[in-house]
Amino acid sequence: MSAPRVLVLGASGRLGRMLQRHWQTMALRPCWQYRRPVARPDSAVFDPLCPDVADVAALGAVDVVLGLAGITPGRGNLELNTALARAAVQIGARTGAARVFVTSSAAVYGPADTALHEDLELHPHTPYGHAKAAMEAALRDSDAPYTVLRIGNVAGADALLDQPGPTRVLDRFPNGQGPLRSYIGPRALADILAGLVTQAAQGRALPERLNIALPGAVAMADLCAAAGLGVAWRPAPADALARVELDVSRLGLFHPLVPADAAQIVAQWRTDRALV
Repeated sequence: MSAPRVLVLGASGRLGRMLQRHWQTMALRPCWQYRRPVARPDSAVFDPLCPDVADVAALGAVDVVLGLAGITPGRGNLELNTALARAAVQIGARTGAARVFVTSSAAVYGPADTALHEDLELHPHTPYGHAKAAMEAALRDSDAPYTVLRIGNVAGADALLDQPGPTRVLDRFPNGQGPLRSYIGPRALADILAGLVTQAAQGRALPERLNIALPGAVAMADLCAAAGLGVAWRPAPADALARVELDVSRLGLFHPLVPADAAQIVAQWRTDRALV
């Protein structure tokens, strides 16, 4: 089989730009969707919320659609996440894609004392979590094959490492510890998504929900230490979550995983920054 052709919706976002840096050496044929013209031959320019029929037809056959386009907190109307996900599925159907991947978030789960498995009932406690949960619910009546990717914290795409300045403010909880989160580095994310795209293009059955992260939870303070950043502590607000850990045992059935390690994650982040 030739390298899979994957249409990436939302190529200008942080994850889209990250994949462009790391997929260059992989056996994929990506087509990067933008809203405005860019100087690269492997791009398509259209608005996924109201694509012109001719624009979609011009794409030709697509093996897989990867929907990265989304609205994050403070960047617009969060309800548009549902419309963007539906559009991704519709574009997948019109291009003959074997599967559509839609990006969600660990924020759909809400508070929990244990690792968060894909089959848990959702209890989001933020507007962003509610918006992503509503997006997932809106896809359940879709006839097209799709997989929702509940992605944990991505080093370089979250709000921790790429902030300016030498110090980060972290919450301190009553147990004296800071936040623990499921994390993944840029290269590991690119590898996992490339593997899932390839398996989908080859016709392998994939679940409707997949957590995306490395096994285990990482202390944000350890990431700061590995990156040479100082930490300023503040008392954790009452609604802050001490631990958000994704259960990635299901993902491990489709891609080999290594335990999360703060130093390795920061090393991948630094390598990714050097490619920008």
